[in-house]
Amino acid sequence: MITESYDVALRELRAGGIVALPTETVYGLAADIRNPQAIIKIFETKMRPEFDPLIVHVGDIADVIRVVDDWPPLAQKLAETFWPGPLTMVLRRQSNINPMITSGLETVAVRLPANPKTRTLIRDLGAPVAAPSANRFGHTSPTTAAHVDAEFSGEILVLDDGPCQVGIESTVIRINADKIQVLRPGAVTAEDLARFAIVETVKGSVETPGHLRHHYMPAIPLVILPNVRALTQPVYDGIRLRLQKTILHPAWMELPDDPVLAARLLYANMRAAAAASDVNCLLLAYPFHKRRANLWAGISDRLEKASTIIV
Repeated sequence: MITESYDVALRELRAGGIVALPTETVYGLAADIRNPQAIIKIFETKMRPEFDPLIVHVGDIADVIRVVDDWPPLAQKLAETFWPGPLTMVLRRQSNINPMITSGLETVAVRLPANPKTRTLIRDLGAPVAAPSANRFGHTSPTTAAHVDAEFSGEILVLDDGPCQVGIESTVIRINADKIQVLRPGAVTAEDLARFAIVETVKGSVETPGHLRHHYMPAIPLVILPNVRALTQPVYDGIRLRLQKTILHPAWMELPDDPVLAARLLYANMRAAAAASDVNCLLLAYPFHKRRANLWAGISDRLEKASTIIV
C-alpha cells in the first residue's frame, strides 16, 4: 500500500509495524530498533537469514552515540564530510542493541540517510530505525515505491517520495586504526575516502549486508558479456545449456555510459527488462575490466552478484 502521508507512516512505526521508507540509495524496510517484534517482522517479511545484519539509520549525527560504543575521530571526520549521504560505517555497538540487528556481531552498521523526509521521521519517532532494502532477500533492490508495492503485492506500507537519486546501496566501511576498509563499494568511492586515510578493499565480510556471492538478482537469469560481439553462436549455445533452456528468449538490458545515471537506473532497468513478456533471459554488454574505479566499482559489484553467468 503506497502513501504520501508522513503521519500515516509515523503512526505505523510507532504501532510496531514496518514501513518502506525512501532514501537516496534504495527504499528501505524500516522498524523501530527498540521493538524486537518489529525487527523480527523485517526478517520474516524479507525472508532474510538471521546471519545477515541490518543497517541502522539515525536522524542526525548526535544519535550515533545511542547505537555505537566507540566513535573515533576518523569516523567524525567522515560523518562531517559524507553525512547525510550514502556512507555506512561499521563500528563497535552499544551493548543494548538488539543482537538480531547485528546478527550477533559485536559491531553495528550505521548511517545518516540524505532523504529529508526519512530523517525527520526518524527524529519524530524518537529512535533510530533498522532498514535493509525493501525487497525479498537476494532480489533486486527497489528504487521506487511501485517497486516495493510490486515486490510485496501491496501488503507493506510504503512512504512514497519519488525515485531514489543514487540508485545503489550505500558504501559500507570499517575503520581499522588509521585505515578505512571498504566492505561494500558504493557512491562514496574509495577515491573519495582516500583523502582521509589509507583505503583497503575487503570482500565477503560478514559485517556488511550484501556480502554473499548471489544478491540483487532479477526475476530471470542475467548473463553479462564483455561486449555485444562476444555473443557468438558457440557462446549463445553455451549459455542455453548452462541455463538448461531448450530455447532462449533473451532481452538486452542497457545502461548509460555516465556512471551516475547508470547507478540511478541500474535496478529500475533490470526490473523493467525482466518484466518484458516472453523473455526468459537478460543479456548485458558490460566491460568489467574497464569499470573498476570510482562509482563504477559499486555498479560492477552489484552486477557481479546479480548475474547468473559472466562470459
